[in-house]
Formats: sequence, structure tokens, C-alpha cells
Amino acid sequence: MFRPSRMLLPGVALLAIGFATLAPRTVRSEHHETGLASVKNAIAVIHPTEGNTASGTVTFTDQGDGDVQVSAHLHGLQPNAKHGFHIHQFGDCSSPDGKSAGGHYDPADVGHHGQPDADRRHAGDLGNIEADADGHGMLDAVFHGISIGGELHPILGRGVIVHALPDDYGQ
Repeated sequence: MFRPSRMLLPGVALLAIGFATLAPRTVRSEHHETGLASVKNAIAVIHPTEGNTASGTVTFTDQGDGDVQVSAHLHGLQPNAKHGFHIHQFGDCSSPDGKSAGGHYDPADVGHHGQPDADRRHAGDLGNIEADADGHGMLDAVFHGISIGGELHPILGRGVIVHALPDDYGQ
């Protein structure tokens, strides 16, 4: 279930213009729990790929029950354009074009790219971010079916990619 705080418009992304690897924001626990399941917050710092200027931060907050709040603040995007926004399979963002992050994160092997509220979609499908006239884009939404470090499709250590083109949701 996709519960936007701000409605996004539909829009496939072929070129990565920014990337990041998800890392825990805090890894402390009052009970000294071990394991990634105790991680409830993570942040991805978006860096531009070669020849692009997209950058910013994406914060992930585990809401429990398979819900994760995603807050993205980006700049350097193509103005007045939609950009596909996804969690990718690998946290390796070392290649200049961002392709080392692999494909969209699809741990359930759904194989179907879809809108964030679709019953069948990649766990990493986060929709589009729309840039304003100054190239700034924001997203604040809750996504269902993922966790930060828990058992349900954990995203920690994976890549976050902002694409040059809008996501067409496999249409």
C-alpha cells in the first residue's frame, strides 16, 4: 500500500542521474540488541553519476508492520520533469553510470515493474519524484512491503537510484 503525503504523478527510467547506498542512521539500542532488525532509521546520500548534478538525501524510517516512511529531498534534477525513483538490488554504486547497483530490488521475484500501490510490483518501486522549476524534488510517503533491516524485504545496504526519465511502471 502506498500512502503519499503528497500525490505523485505517474511516469521508465533508463539512465541513473544520482545514486546512494543505504546506511543506518543510528545503530544503537537501549537493550543492546544485535542484528539488523533493530535498525529503525537509515539515510541515503544521493551523489550524481558522471555528467549529472542530482544530489540530496533520502531518509527511511521503519513504521512497523511492513511500512517504511520515505522522505527525499533532492536538487540538481532536470527542472519541471519527473524522475523514476527506486531501490536497486546492490549497494555498489561505484560505476560512473550507476549500473553497478543492478536492477530494481525484487526479493519476491515478482518480475513485474509497477506503481507503488500495485499488488504486484518490485519491492524497490518507489514511483516518481517531480522536480520543480528550480530542479528541486521532494517526496514524503509511506511504502508498504519493505523494512529497513527486518525480515520483510530489507533495504539496508542496497542502492537508491534517481533516474533521468520518469517511471512508466512497465506500461
